[in-house]
Parts: sequence; structure tokens; C-alpha cells
Amino acid sequence: MPLISRPIVDPAEYEEFGCHPFTDSPATPDKVARNVFIRRQVADFNVTMADGKIIPFWGFKDPDVSGGDREWPSKLIRVKQGQVVHCEMKPAKNTHTIHWHGIEPSPYNDGVGHTSFEVKSAYTYQWMPHQAGTYLYHCHKNTVLHFEMGMYGVLIVDPVGTGTGANPKLAYDPRPGDSADGIQPGAPYAAESILVFDDIDPRWHTMDHNLGMCGDDVGLDRFEPKYFVISGVPNNKTQTDAKTAIKAKVGTNVLVRLANASYSRVGVKLPVDAWVVEIDGRPLRYNPGLGSYSKPYKISANTEIELATAQRYALWIPNIAAGSHSITGTFRHWVTNKMHPGGQAIAKIIAQ
Repeated sequence: MPLISRPIVDPAEYEEFGCHPFTDSPATPDKVARNVFIRRQVADFNVTMADGKIIPFWGFKDPDVSGGDREWPSKLIRVKQGQVVHCEMKPAKNTHTIHWHGIEPSPYNDGVGHTSFEVKSAYTYQWMPHQAGTYLYHCHKNTVLHFEMGMYGVLIVDPVGTGTGANPKLAYDPRPGDSADGIQPGAPYAAESILVFDDIDPRWHTMDHNLGMCGDDVGLDRFEPKYFVISGVPNNKTQTDAKTAIKAKVGTNVLVRLANASYSRVGVKLPVDAWVVEIDGRPLRYNPGLGSYSKPYKISANTEIELATAQRYALWIPNIAAGSHSITGTFRHWVTNKMHPGGQAIAKIIAQ
């Protein structure tokens, strides 16, 4: 096998883009008039696990909401496709970023410190979502650790056709010629369940803010979760908590948004037929006149779908039948695919 020569690595380059990324608090470049203004500040707080153990977390609080420093996942951000969004972020201590996962703004506003900067005191991110769907926002400094520490939240982009208080709402804007077996164009829904699956390794929650940034071996290659939650709710309460046990009217359509914020492979089963209408912020539609799209597809009742870390799905359930419908999430080891001990959490849709 021939040898491939490589140039000498510049230590200064590694220092800036790997070990110690650039920090700054610049003005927002090319700033334009906004439609939406959001504020987020970094906060630390404690979360009680299923066995009563208290674990320290970090997150993004909304400083305009009382008690917002204790909300985890961080407060839902919901905007409309095509709106100009400004988000003022203040780290409070140390340096942090907000990455808009899947939105793809300019590098300056994408919140990836290794390719731009980490925020020192304040920065106003500017971005415009171009596609309705389910997204995440999270800190992208020392990402593996900060994400596990809880520095993330759900970002939902509603389509233009969904107005304030609209019922039913739409998962995405239908276009002339959209058609797919079993799907109403736009996937209209009257009830919505937002489920974020996460696992917690308590050892990681004792680590320092910058641990592992410079390639040092601090044990981030070992992840041994002891606790399992949905949307911040411990798995002994997910079948009764209002965040994870939603109510729907019999005969209406329900949209279930799934996100995997864990470091496990998460398998999810629904007891009813559902259609996948969106993956990772991109709708699935069938419209030959407008080009090639991935079609929506049916997931039969009790068929498991698997979510990788940071992956999102939107499942559309038409005409939901009466009953208590369990949504079961199983957390499996990334390599062995074996279920973690106690690695299951169940949410519910209660149709009445």
C-alpha cells in the first residue's frame, strides 16, 4: 500500500480550532429587521431522578419567564417558516454557543465554536428557517459533554399555512399535486405529542465544563446510563405526567414528534398504525410534478422504528381510536444493541 505524505500539523491551528476555540462577543453581521425575538441564558439546576437521586444539570433558561432556569429540556422554541429570528444568548459564566441543529444558517450564526467563535458575554444569533419540521437547539461547545449535561431544547418550525390557534394545524404546507396513500396533504393534526428521549450517566454530571476539550482521556469514551427519561420526566412518571401523557379527541388526527437526545439507540413502538411524514426537519411527500421526494410511509402497529442520537421523526396518526395508547421507548447500547438495565420509558396518548 503506498504511503500518503501529510503536511506537518500546525500546533497553533490545533490550539485555536481544537483545544481553545476563539471567544468573542461581536455584533451580529448583516443584521436585518426581525419577526421573532428570543432570549436564552445559561443556567444550572438540579433534576430528581426516579430513585430520588438529585443530579446537577446545565441548560438554557428563558430570563423572561419565572422559574425558567429549572426547565429541562430547555424551553420549546416555536417559529414559522420564513420568519427572521433573533436570539440573544448570554452564557452567564464560561463560554457557550447555541447551535440550531438542522437549520443551516450562516457560519457566524450556526453556533459551532470550532468554526466560528464561542460566546463570551453576549451574542444575538440571526437565522431564518426555510422548512417546517422538528429540530433541536443545543450548545456546541465541548458538545459531547454539554449535550449530556442538558444543554438542549426542541425547536419546531410551523408551516406558513398554520396560523395562531389554527385547528387543525399542519405538519408542512401542502402543494398542488401532493398525494400519498393514507395521507391527507400537509398531515393536518388536532393534537400533538412532543417526546424527547434521553439517558443519564451520573458520572458525566460531575465533570468540569472544559474536560476533554484538549484530547485528554477523561472517560468520555465510557457512557453507562443509569436513568431514562422522556422530555425530562423520569420513566416512573412518564405515563401520568402531562408532558408525556397527552389527551386527544377520538376520531381526530395526532402528530407525534420524536427526538433522540440520548447516547443510546432508541427503539420506539406505537400500538396503532402511523405514517412517517417528516424526518430530521424534512417532510416526506409524494409529488411527481415537483420532482423526486421520499414518500411518507406506514409504520404498522407495534412495529419498532429506531432513532440514532439527535435524530427526529414526525409520526401522523389519523382518526385515533378511543383508548389509552402506549408509546414505548427502549434504550439500547450503541455497540451491543442490548437494552440497558431499566432502559425503557413509556409515554401515552389518551383518546377520549
